Amino acid sequence: MYNDILKGDKIISVIGLGYVGLPIALEFARKAKVIGFDIKEDRVELMKKGIDPSRELKSSEFEGCDIEFTANPDDLKKAHFHIVAVPTPINEHRLPDLKPLLAASKTVGKVLKKGDYVVFESTVYPGCTEEDCIPVLEEHSNLKFPEDFKVGFSPERINPGDREHTLTTIKKVVSGNDAEALENIAKIYEMVITAGIHRAATIKVAEAAKIIENTQRDVNIALMNELSMIFNKLDINTYDVLEAAGTKWNFLKFFPGLVGGHCIGVDPYYLLYKAKELGYHPRMIDSGRSINDGMGAYIVKEVVKKLVGMDKNVKGSRVLIMGITFKEDVADIRNSKVVDLVHEFESFGVNVDVIDEMADSKEVFDEYGIKLADRPNGKYDVVCAAVQHRPYKLMGKDDFSKLGVEKSIFVDVKGIFKNKVDTEQFVYWSL
Repeated sequence: MYNDILKGDKIISVIGLGYVGLPIALEFARKAKVIGFDIKEDRVELMKKGIDPSRELKSSEFEGCDIEFTANPDDLKKAHFHIVAVPTPINEHRLPDLKPLLAASKTVGKVLKKGDYVVFESTVYPGCTEEDCIPVLEEHSNLKFPEDFKVGFSPERINPGDREHTLTTIKKVVSGNDAEALENIAKIYEMVITAGIHRAATIKVAEAAKIIENTQRDVNIALMNELSMIFNKLDINTYDVLEAAGTKWNFLKFFPGLVGGHCIGVDPYYLLYKAKELGYHPRMIDSGRSINDGMGAYIVKEVVKKLVGMDKNVKGSRVLIMGITFKEDVADIRNSKVVDLVHEFESFGVNVDVIDEMADSKEVFDEYGIKLADRPNGKYDVVCAAVQHRPYKLMGKDDFSKLGVEKSIFVDVKGIFKNKVDTEQFVYWSL
């Protein structure tokens, strides 16, 4: 398979052209023939024009690529090495939602031929590839695994908004259903990954490795969030404490905050689901998720207490929330926990304006029913810096002063504006 792709005799397909799939497709298209498939025709039309719908990649990154963008699944029949990079979200009950993954498996199954490879990149619980996806491939291809086709798992590790740690510079974990599959998959990824390849022992090992990367971060951030609640009661600044503790060489530098997005805020639920299915209740992971999911309500409760303490009427107060994407300097709004802030404030009868130059207004409204304001409108009782976008970090005291009334509250979720607000005007508070 590797040699045929290298010679151009066989084609790579990438199914799902979002934050993960598009960079993979373009990177391979500089070395091989690629078909990029997405079910959303409007996104495909943009990519044909060299536009990344996710606004992560520049138009120049489309240049020099041998790639065919399509929304027609029949075009996938020409490919022999299929990479599946579709979302794996959770549903309203915080259970794994495999519908996109199983739909993609069905699409690939219908075009699968003898000798083809299928590599999954979507984050899943250990066992999902073999127990959930392969049966779908078999059913819709009328082929038998592993005699007729080979399967691998290579977890995505792309960090949206990170220009330093990119697809090619992050070591790639790969796995295959047998030694031949592993070697071919490893060699094919080595065509584009400069940081090197780690060959995992099994598909389940590769699945588990990915899911604990984000679970580990989730638990550590939950600890920081819990500590911030304790320090708030002690009336000491969490970031001052972390700065002091961080002077020791082996102190782990995690920080409190809102934990959203499509990875850290989602992946632990996949592991929780699988563990409970096996009869084990993971207490630490569950507790960490509970703490992090409750941070929006906690922040609003503390702010409301401060408003009351300042003899302000909570109902009818005006709040400005700066930023709604799930992290700084990205347009991605998936599973943004800033939304929790908005809904919690509104539950107290507060008037909330939300601004975010990075986010797409239509996408925010369609996803959350929240209408973004073009700009701040007057002065506010509470100014909440929820996401540390670069334009906000460049603001100074005068800029922030224009946003607040004479006596107002400044909520600094990430603790980076402490020296940039007028403490005569604002009551400053951070996690």
